[in-house]
Amino acid sequence: MSKADKMLAILWLLKTKKQMTAKQLANELEIHIRSVYRYIDSLCASGVPIIADSGHNGGYRLLYDLTKAPLFFGMDEQKALVHASKFAEEAGYPFGDALNRAVSKLKRYTNPNQSEEIDRHEKGIDVISPKPDSSLNSFLQELEISVADGKMLTIVYQKGYQASLQERRVDPYGLTYWKGKWYVIAYCHLRRNIRSFRVDRIQSLSITDIIFKKPESFSTRQFFLQNLLPDRENQNQLLTVSIQGTPHAINDLCNHWLFGHAIVERSKNRAYFKLDESAISTYVPNFLLTYGTTVDVLEPTFLKEKLVDAVSKLLYHHQKSELD
Repeated sequence: MSKADKMLAILWLLKTKKQMTAKQLANELEIHIRSVYRYIDSLCASGVPIIADSGHNGGYRLLYDLTKAPLFFGMDEQKALVHASKFAEEAGYPFGDALNRAVSKLKRYTNPNQSEEIDRHEKGIDVISPKPDSSLNSFLQELEISVADGKMLTIVYQKGYQASLQERRVDPYGLTYWKGKWYVIAYCHLRRNIRSFRVDRIQSLSITDIIFKKPESFSTRQFFLQNLLPDRENQNQLLTVSIQGTPHAINDLCNHWLFGHAIVERSKNRAYFKLDESAISTYVPNFLLTYGTTVDVLEPTFLKEKLVDAVSKLLYHHQKSELD
């Protein structure tokens, strides 16, 4: 038996027989009594609540019901779980209450030294992100359940802020969290295609009893990214975007999620990207405006025209506001 197997055997014996001496444990497992002491020490160091009672009727016993206590979480694992809970909370994780109970349980079943160390590490990390919309929790919980159970949904969805409401039947394949927003990736029976739906635009939903089967090779992550990023396999459909700027601006631009995936070549003061025309016409101009005069568009010409048009509209809007 390996060391881990022997440690598990000791736990099982203490759970079933309630209390045993080191000698009894050694005889039962056919190991040396000194090995029993080492395994008990290792279990205690892992946070297992083992109590040693002295005296004639003494022995080892578990302080709590083992089924309620976390097992074999080392310090790095405990620290990682506490840190991960902070990220999940800031993202608006829909099962936050259960997560908080799990972390509280983790802390409750640690020894004083472990508890003190966990507190020190927990205070060392802060996560700052837009405040999550707690009103979405019930939707997110129902969506997660329908994804896991493979049940079709009926949703009332508003595609855009000005769009009218539409009822749709969808097969939810998975949930994705992206830049402060939750999306459900689903097969839409209306469009007869896989689409992404922003959860904050779902006005109502209900889980049906109709079962669906998600394609085995389908990845919600891959689908979502493919719809965001330029299609690298069809280079002939992409346009070259050449931008010159300060080293800091160029470096920051190349680290952006969209431009970073589209880099063809870069130097200290210049970068070349391959992007589709739709992104260049819509998203890119407004984004480049945030860099002010630290960047210059060299090509394509129509992107420079889009930037001029965007600035002109902003100028007209604010001048009109002053006159009003």
